[in-house]
Amino acid sequence: MTEIVIVRHGETEFNKLGVFRGRLDVPLNDRGREQAQAVGEALRSKTIVAVYSSPLVRALETARAVAEPHGLAPVVDPAFDNIDLGEWQGIAKALVEREQPALWKLWMEDPDRLAIPGGESLADVRERAYGRALELAREHEGERFAVVTHRSVAKLLGGALLGMESGYFWRFYLDNAGYSIVGHAATGPVLLTWNEACHLREKVTERY
Repeated sequence: MTEIVIVRHGETEFNKLGVFRGRLDVPLNDRGREQAQAVGEALRSKTIVAVYSSPLVRALETARAVAEPHGLAPVVDPAFDNIDLGEWQGIAKALVEREQPALWKLWMEDPDRLAIPGGESLADVRERAYGRALELAREHEGERFAVVTHRSVAKLLGGALLGMESGYFWRFYLDNAGYSIVGHAATGPVLLTWNEACHLREKVTERY
């Protein structure tokens, strides 16, 4: 069975402050760096043949921690870059909720229909990440590889790999530096692990 390990990057200050990140290149904070090392250690015992990463530094630093125990270097892949949140990037979530209530309502209740000015749709992100993951699954047939990415991308990719079309974005929860594993078997996709986070000592709970 081919296994895809989906890893969310470690914590940043914007995660703590409740600020939308998007494509802003926000680095890991001290706890995020500890989390990156912890998820790397948690995955040490699993044979991983390749690690692919979003180009953003918070993901790439996490990817290096995942790759190092296996003697690998992460491969940067723009297909796993974070969602472009347009004018929301760098803005506090509470401010968006207060000043753009109609768009915030869509974000919370029907994000598949949301069009953030200057940003990507969830469908755009799902298409690029899922398409590339299928290519990599064919390349690594019968092996286990890792994708280190961002919360929105990981949710959309996980659902797509499991055959879900839409409407599932808020049904998945992910911690910083948590990991999930989706298997591809002859009988179809198999959810093996979702949001494994027992290796984390402390974390920010980020619900939206």
